[in-house]
Amino acid sequence: MRVRKLTFAALAVAAGLSLTACQNGEDDLGQGAPPSASGAASASGGSGSGGADQGGGKGSDGKDSGGQGAAAGSGSDANGRVGKCRTDELEITASDSTVGGDTEGTVAVELKNGGGRDCLLSGYAGVDLKTSEGPLSAVRTGEKSTPMTLKDGKSVYFGVSYPVNDTGGTGVRITGLVVTPPDETKSVTLDWPGGASLPVTDGSGSPVKVGPMGSAGQGEG
Repeated sequence: MRVRKLTFAALAVAAGLSLTACQNGEDDLGQGAPPSASGAASASGGSGSGGADQGGGKGSDGKDSGGQGAAAGSGSDANGRVGKCRTDELEITASDSTVGGDTEGTVAVELKNGGGRDCLLSGYAGVDLKTSEGPLSAVRTGEKSTPMTLKDGKSVYFGVSYPVNDTGGTGVRITGLVVTPPDETKSVTLDWPGGASLPVTDGSGSPVKVGPMGSAGQGEG
């Protein structure tokens, strides 16, 4: 009987050791889980922080994956497309280009890209003359306008035509030229390099016309 009791005791000790070993194994697995959960939280937190601070985080190349869209208007967007030319990037000047014998006077307006990047110009610029009778807006000639990429440091020209005042009268005195690049709202005011005045008209329409980009001077140069 004593031998049987010892055997039972030995079996109980062995069972206890086995149970303890199983419990230790479960603890090890349980301790392994928090680092994984912590890592997932860290990654999620990093992504959230990137989204808040960087507009979408950074890609594998180190560039902002979402922040580039905001700068696309003044540069190339995330797809590498060229952004439109901004007024502040353009050096705008005007010169008289009237040829002797012409029935109309012509002013060539130059837009030189000084923004440090290529940019897109499309359509017509807005042109207004400051006159002694108030502002006078030029009308478009209706010529086809082709979008163009203006390389950094290069220029494009367009023409402004107006009737020459040969009436001998004082006419409508011109005091300035206001140019607004295509698709822009910011304007630049220049000295008027053409004839000093316009002939007085019956007011049936603007006698001043503006051509599209590339319609005067050397085109895109």
